Amino acid sequence: MTFSSVDLQAPDGISARLGWDPRTSVHDRRRLLARELVAARLGCDPAEVRVDREAPRGFGYHRRLIATRDGVDLPLTIMTASHRAATVVAVCEPDVRIGLDLRDATPDARELSIMRRHSHLFDESNVLDLLDHWTRVQAVLEADGRGTRVLPERVKLGTGRHTGWIPDRDAVYTVTDLSRDGWVVTIAHAAPEAPRRRLFG
Repeated sequence: MTFSSVDLQAPDGISARLGWDPRTSVHDRRRLLARELVAARLGCDPAEVRVDREAPRGFGYHRRLIATRDGVDLPLTIMTASHRAATVVAVCEPDVRIGLDLRDATPDARELSIMRRHSHLFDESNVLDLLDHWTRVQAVLEADGRGTRVLPERVKLGTGRHTGWIPDRDAVYTVTDLSRDGWVVTIAHAAPEAPRRRLFG
């Protein structure tokens, strides 16, 4: 198998691509996908784009990917999520808050145990519903940016699970399913002018 990738139907202003290959390292998958997306956004050859991890700012800091062209940093946000042999990458303007989650459509027993422990669903035996709920929660957590400091059960999802928020923050995220080829892909995003939580009462 060689590295394969497909475009995803992301919300306006966001480009997203899913790639998979067990023989390609997760770091290489991230860079390859990011180069493709940035080059498509700029209308240039991927060879003109360089993607590296930013310099560490301190212990435990999660280094983001930075894209450059002709030695100049590009004002773009690059977000990634990986699971097993697959990786999804999204590119957007820096003022858009974004989170990604990627899962296999058939979670194993360990993953299901974690989902059930932190879920507040009434019927945790419905695996498809549990997976749908969990990936949306995780995408909101990624967009929030505080990581493990916020427990998954604190995330609230609106009717239909198309919006999500965390009660101690004002941001309301639009949550979109981008699933493809047996992979459950979820994106949460909010522009600066997005609605605030007070609209939900």
